[in-house]
Amino acid sequence: MGQVKTIYVIHSSNVSLDTLNELFNRYIPEARVFNIVDDSLLAGLHVHGHPTPEMLKRFCSYAIMAEHAGADMLFSQCSSFGGGVDIARRLINIPFLKIDQPMMEQAVKCAGKIAIVATVKSTMKPSADLLRECAAAAGKQVEITEVLAENALKVLMEEGDPDKHDREVLELIQNLPDDVECVVLAQGSMYRLKDRLKDFKIPVLASPELGVIAARGALRLD
Repeated sequence: MGQVKTIYVIHSSNVSLDTLNELFNRYIPEARVFNIVDDSLLAGLHVHGHPTPEMLKRFCSYAIMAEHAGADMLFSQCSSFGGGVDIARRLINIPFLKIDQPMMEQAVKCAGKIAIVATVKSTMKPSADLLRECAAAAGKQVEITEVLAENALKVLMEEGDPDKHDREVLELIQNLPDDVECVVLAQGSMYRLKDRLKDFKIPVLASPELGVIAARGALRLD
């Protein structure tokens, strides 16, 4: 039996903590998974609208500490910190996966006109940039429709009203332009809608499950 692999997940809030723990246990049960949760990162995003240099420095410090603690792989829960992952990769010697990259790669494979639905404004630009990067790597062009449910995450996390959150997001998805061919859900917190959207008229992709499956592949456990 090979050495047990250790994965550290860096979170900007606890919104996806239980979901990701369940998915890692389902798809990579033989790995040890530890969580670094700094919910001041999400609070900072709400204040500044983007990761500040200080926030990026703190994010990268978690990656460095996790490597020193024995991590074989890092996994970023927050789409808004995609740029932070790019910086941290230059500072460490282990893989660092973005939760949403496998989702974006799959979207590019199945569609050219793609809607990004987000519940945090700071996520939209890094999500769109990553989608374009994945399209360029695949030699394709994409048309992106940006859709923001600006208050939905606040409703979910601060008001504790998941039903209202779901209604707001679902209404936006159901009223997308007719020419949209695929939907990507930019926040992992929208994974809760996966079953309700499985029969939607076009593909709707969520990042947590696809990201964890990709992490297993990157660890080469099979």
